[in-house]
Amino acid sequence: MFNLPNSLTFARIGSIPLIVLLLYFPGKITAALAMLVFIAASLTDLLDGIIARKYNMVTTMGKFLDPLADKLLIASVMIMLVANGWLQAWIAIVIIGREITVTGLRAIAADQNIIIAADHYGKLKTIFQVVALCPLILHYPWWGFDPNLIGQILIHIALALALISGINYLRNFYSKALKN
Repeated sequence: MFNLPNSLTFARIGSIPLIVLLLYFPGKITAALAMLVFIAASLTDLLDGIIARKYNMVTTMGKFLDPLADKLLIASVMIMLVANGWLQAWIAIVIIGREITVTGLRAIAADQNIIIAADHYGKLKTIFQVVALCPLILHYPWWGFDPNLIGQILIHIALALALISGINYLRNFYSKALKN
């Protein structure tokens, strides 16, 4: 139960209050620190999966907590960015709403013994979300470079991928549910 991959997942969950606290006090230094903690937390998501699969450490708890930790991390950061006025609320609402919808559909599908794997759009969405949130967290101009523009472009790409993958997930769910 408490193996290295699950410990990394707990570390990711534990990093959320620190990121929220750093973003609560906006400033260049706190934004930079928040971004570094966010990057480290995001890397634990990559590592825990690799380690769990490679060393046969996959657990039921890990299967539940890992995606929950990802959603909590992304949603918490987005909510703080909206609170700071660094991200448009509607973007966060659509992305978080998509995550809630897909999670609900996964639960219903699992209850009906239906497996719907994430498609490549969903995986790309996750990558673009993490990459987009980094410059949005950084926010302030650094050495004449404004990270906001890049963050806004990337978050809109992540939004499009979230919608595409969400629609694909709904389509797959209903086609498989109708067969049962």
